Amino acid sequence: MSLDDSPYQGYLYAYPHKTAYRRLDPRPLLSDVWSGERQDSLFGYVHLPFCEMRCGFCNLFTRANPPDEQVTAYLAQLRRQAAAVRDSLSPDAVFSRLAIGGGTPTYLTAPELSELFGIVGDAFGTTAVPLSVETSPATATPDRLAVLAEHGTTRISIGVQSFLDTEARAAGRPQRLAEVRAALTAIREARIPVLNIDLIYGIDGQTAATWQHSLDEALRWRPEELYLYPLYVRPLTGLGRRAHARAHWDRQRQELYRQAVEVLTAAGYVRHSMRQFRRAGAPVPDGPDYCCQDDGMIGLGCGARSYTTELHYSFDYAVAVPEVRAVIDDYLSRPQTDFRYAEIGFRLDAVEQRRRWLLKSLLRAEGVDAAAYRSRFGTAHTGDFPQLDDLVDRGWLNPARTQLTGEGLAWSDAIGPWLVSAGVREAMGTYVLR
Repeated sequence: MSLDDSPYQGYLYAYPHKTAYRRLDPRPLLSDVWSGERQDSLFGYVHLPFCEMRCGFCNLFTRANPPDEQVTAYLAQLRRQAAAVRDSLSPDAVFSRLAIGGGTPTYLTAPELSELFGIVGDAFGTTAVPLSVETSPATATPDRLAVLAEHGTTRISIGVQSFLDTEARAAGRPQRLAEVRAALTAIREARIPVLNIDLIYGIDGQTAATWQHSLDEALRWRPEELYLYPLYVRPLTGLGRRAHARAHWDRQRQELYRQAVEVLTAAGYVRHSMRQFRRAGAPVPDGPDYCCQDDGMIGLGCGARSYTTELHYSFDYAVAVPEVRAVIDDYLSRPQTDFRYAEIGFRLDAVEQRRRWLLKSLLRAEGVDAAAYRSRFGTAHTGDFPQLDDLVDRGWLNPARTQLTGEGLAWSDAIGPWLVSAGVREAMGTYVLR
């Protein structure tokens, strides 16, 4: 990867990516995997691989409009997995953050959501902690939202993408503005403390004026958070066959992003990463401290990942529709005893642990806590990663090598892939995407 190439090389939301995972032989018992780990501040995640439609830009692990009996079977299997995983943890394990994603969790009916929250409570406990749930305009209905509010949801994230129907269709997401407005009204009436709205820039036909329109419409709802995503055209997705003039498209996306930074900053929003903007003074749900660099994660469902200090693991990964369905079918066929093991994963040695810590810090606006890094690893991050000097020379990293500048944050999708290790890059490159 080169910093002189496109600013949009890949969204590094986790490290390493699942395409670097391989089958673990022999499969380790989860009780052994977690026995030496701190379990006083865990992140709990539940994955629902179902949606009412598959958006053209989507490369998530999800199936559109599954048969009703498959949804019923999935919830039953999720309960079995949750019991097996919980038995593998310490009885004193504490969860500090919870999230339910997918897919679209609110694809479930209100009664099914109630059943899901029962599974979540059994697996992760019922102590009130920050809980985030993803939704969509078509499924954010008052009856579903009432279930979310009843069970302590503190944040809801809705993928609007554009407030113009023509742009939404161009991104492979057929939706109606009236449906979007009805969903946002219902969310606000449900009084869930934090509303996040996702928007996409770089859509075919989008201009500075139409992008401004979507920003203005989003701001009318006074969301506590906004996430801005550059459009990516990825293999095996609905938009994957489209061709773009890359240099022109890169310039367009950068211009639209800088426009959004100016608009949101003027409206009182603070940039916390390339994508995340939070309204100054907005409520931040209280809960025990959780640090994604140091604390572990437990994932439930066939698309979820889990991680400890040394091992990241999950089920198989797929993007194409037939392969996604095959993985779901495989998950549903498993005996409960299978859920006591980690099956597919990646072991992080000491060097990869340092790299992950750096990446998870550097790509946030607050940057690297140099003292915390030295306390954790006994070395200085500047010595472990001398290539950071290149970012300083470009004006993307401050001279103390701890925080990206504004321009550096704008180039996060190039900096992240650039810092991926050669070993992880090789594993990702030899993975056969399905």
